[in-house]
Amino acid sequence: MEKPFFTLLKNVHIIAPEDLGVKDILMAGEKIAAIGENLSLPEIYDCEVVDCTDKIALPGFIDSHVHLIGGGGEGGYATRTPEIQLTDITTSGVTTVAGLLGTDGVTRHVASLLAKARGLEDEGISAYIYSGSYEIPTPTITGSVRSDIILIDKVIGTGEIAMCDHRSSQSPKEAYQQITAEARVGGMLSGKAGVVNMHLGDGEDGLKMLYEITKSGEIPKTQIIPTHANRHKRLFKECVEWAKQGGIMDVTSSVSPATGSVKGLKSSEAVKQALDAGVDISRITMSSDGNGSMPIFDDKGNNIGVGVASQSSLLEEFRDMVQKENIAITDAIQTITSNVAKNLKLYPRKGTIAKNSDADIIVLDKDLNLQHVWARGTHMVKDGEPIVFGTFEKRK
Repeated sequence: MEKPFFTLLKNVHIIAPEDLGVKDILMAGEKIAAIGENLSLPEIYDCEVVDCTDKIALPGFIDSHVHLIGGGGEGGYATRTPEIQLTDITTSGVTTVAGLLGTDGVTRHVASLLAKARGLEDEGISAYIYSGSYEIPTPTITGSVRSDIILIDKVIGTGEIAMCDHRSSQSPKEAYQQITAEARVGGMLSGKAGVVNMHLGDGEDGLKMLYEITKSGEIPKTQIIPTHANRHKRLFKECVEWAKQGGIMDVTSSVSPATGSVKGLKSSEAVKQALDAGVDISRITMSSDGNGSMPIFDDKGNNIGVGVASQSSLLEEFRDMVQKENIAITDAIQTITSNVAKNLKLYPRKGTIAKNSDADIIVLDKDLNLQHVWARGTHMVKDGEPIVFGTFEKRK
C-alpha cells in the first residue's frame, strides 16, 4: 500500500527547538508544508491525520557519530561489532546519522561505509559519512580527504581521527594540522562543513594538540569537533574550557560509569556541569557512538572486556537532561538537533521543525517516551513500535 502524500499532526506541543506552543503540523511528501492552528485539507486529498493531543513534537535526532558498519576489534577479530539495523536507529528517535570508521581502517573501508549510508537512505532515513579512521595518513576513497569531501555527496568531513589515545598513530602536530586544513578547504570548495570528528582518548596530553593546531587563528576551533568529552573527568574540564573559548564539545551518550567508563561522566550530568560552568548551549552537542565497541582496558592498555554502544542512550540521556538535571527542554533538544545541524551545515533543512524543512519529526508523550517517528515524511515508528523495517530485518 502506498503511503499518503500528506500527514497532519493535530494539537501537538511543538518544541522546534524553540517553544511554538500547541499547533498543527502538515507534512507534504518529504517536507513540512505548514505549521499553524486548525489546519485541514479537503477530503479529496489522501491525508493521514494523527491526533497528538497532550504530546510533544521535536525535530528528529541527528546522531553525528555512528559506526554504521560496526566498529571495534580491539580485542581480536571476534570483537568486531556488527552493522547497525534501520530500526535500531528509528526506535531511538534518530532520523539522520553521520557514519564513520574507528580504530580499524584496514578490514573496514570508507567505500563500504558509503554503501551502507546509501542503503539506509533507501530504507528511509538520512545518512552522511566521514572519510577516514583513527590513523594518519587516513584511509579515503579518492586518495585524499579533500577530494572525498569535494567529489562524494555523502562525505561531510573526516573522522574519527584519534589523538591522546594509545590507539592513535601518535602523529606530530603537522599531520593533524594538514588533515584539518584538507577538510576545511574541501568543505569550502563543496559548500559542506568539512569538519574533523576528533576522537579523544584518556592520554595526559588531552587537548594540547588542538590548541597547537588552532593557535595561529588560521584554522578556527569550530573546524574540529572533539568527541567523547565526558569519557574522563580530567578531559571533560579541558573540553569545557575549549568550548568557553569558542570551540565545540561533543559528549557521548553511551559513556557512563554504569556502562564501564568508571572515570567518565554520565552525559546528561556532563551537559549540566558544562552549562553551570558557563558554556553556551550552542557549543554543546551529544552523539551516541552507536554500534561502536566499548572496550575496557587495564592500566597497561590491555583489553579486558568489550561491549556495544547503543543509540537508544541518546533518548535516555535527553530524558535525563530534562527530568533529572532540570535542563529546559528547549535547551536539551538543541544538543541533538539544531546544534548538530548547524555544525554539519545541514541547518535549516535538518534540526528544526519549520516550513520547508525536512519532515523529520518525533513525537513523545508527557513522560518523554517515544510514540512516533517520521523520517523525511515516512511514518517509521507508530505507538512506540517500528512499522518500517530494514531490508533484512525480521518483522516482530
